[in-house]
Amino acid sequence: MIEAPPLLTIAAQMRRPTDAQIAAFQDVPTGFVADALGGGGALASTIQPLGAGRDLACVAAGPALTADCGPGDVLATFAALNFITQGDIVVSAFAGHQGCAAAGDRLVGMMKNAGAAGFVTDGPVRDYDGIVPVGLPVWCAGITPASPQMSGPGTVGCAVQIGGQQVETGDMIVGDRDGVVVVPFDRIDAVIGKLAHITALETALDAKVADGLKVPDWVADMLASDRTVRRG
Repeated sequence: MIEAPPLLTIAAQMRRPTDAQIAAFQDVPTGFVADALGGGGALASTIQPLGAGRDLACVAAGPALTADCGPGDVLATFAALNFITQGDIVVSAFAGHQGCAAAGDRLVGMMKNAGAAGFVTDGPVRDYDGIVPVGLPVWCAGITPASPQMSGPGTVGCAVQIGGQQVETGDMIVGDRDGVVVVPFDRIDAVIGKLAHITALETALDAKVADGLKVPDWVADMLASDRTVRRG
């Protein structure tokens, strides 16, 4: 290259959901959100709650603040600290690199101090015993003691590819022990509109199962219809 790329590129504008939109996703299971998205939106199952949630309660919902680091580098995530708004979930794309940590306890602690509600990365993290007392929910691809570089280039606030999804700053991130779901900014209101109906359906089915339901009515109806044939 004739000219070296800039070490950091920061998005000129960073959109954000309203307080009411953010509130609508609090304490909503990720499965309900995925259903409201038509079964999509979930990050790859390799991105899991830190330690499977044994020692750290990994439940959070908030707007994404993206950092695109590239493999083995954390400069963009450190730069993102300056742009965290209370309640943000920092989404750090590490290109799925597994050779070193995408964050450690001090970086996670600074995110918490800056007001972040969670941290999501497709890389591993380090310093498990230090992260747990920080109390910030973390979803990652494992644990490693190996340290990263901090040389860039990287971006903050721009679209990233992570866990099989494109995530943009301002998308809603919902995470729990099942994993992480991304709600695109432009679909937030539509998803909110479906959540009450999905919650009602799930609650009703839970009650039936608790009451002894063995076979759902729709399965029984299908088996009794001309859509099912018997052979032999």
